[in-house]
Amino acid sequence: MKILMFGRGVISVIYGWALEKAGHTVEFYVRPGRAAQYGPTVALDMLDARRSIFGKRVIEIWAIRMREDLPADHDYDLILVSVQHYHFEEVAAFLGPRVGKATVLVFNNFWAEPQQAASCLPAEHLAWGFPMAGCGFGADGVLRGALFGKVYFGTFLTDPSPRELAVRESFTKAGFTISEQRDFRGWLFVHFALDCAIHTEALKAGSIPWRSPQAVTAETLF
Repeated sequence: MKILMFGRGVISVIYGWALEKAGHTVEFYVRPGRAAQYGPTVALDMLDARRSIFGKRVIEIWAIRMREDLPADHDYDLILVSVQHYHFEEVAAFLGPRVGKATVLVFNNFWAEPQQAASCLPAEHLAWGFPMAGCGFGADGVLRGALFGKVYFGTFLTDPSPRELAVRESFTKAGFTISEQRDFRGWLFVHFALDCAIHTEALKAGSIPWRSPQAVTAETLF
């Protein structure tokens, strides 16, 4: 597959790295001016736990390809979108006329109705999933994180389409185990509610810094 990761965030980089290692062609869409700012490589220091619960430490300088435009006649097979939930509709509106023949993997959390948030995107081109990876970039620019072996995929009380099955197969061949959620809307809402509770308690304990959604602008999106 030829895959476009939307943005150069943590999830895009971690899964882009795993998919490229599995033989796919991976590129990143970034906002104009970002490619020069980011530079052509990403420094990784992460735990890859796809094949063992103890994981394997990966320390690597990974060369990546970025682009700052997205014509409607592109040749990507898959576009992966994983952004902050309050920016998703903005991203969907941008991608709507630029989907082309690609499948769009919505790899995202939601507070709004997921299908409504994605209404700018052609429904027949969508696949829905959720990552099991994370952490962040340090002040030194190094991505420190962990990649787990399970990935969640789901539908809205339907059977997966051929497009959705093809996306699942690409992740399976990259060493991931698929957990299928038939009521993906319900699963997402329960997951978001649990996240809210966990982060609220973490903030009370003073263990994580916090910025309001209003403080995260499009400048920090991609």
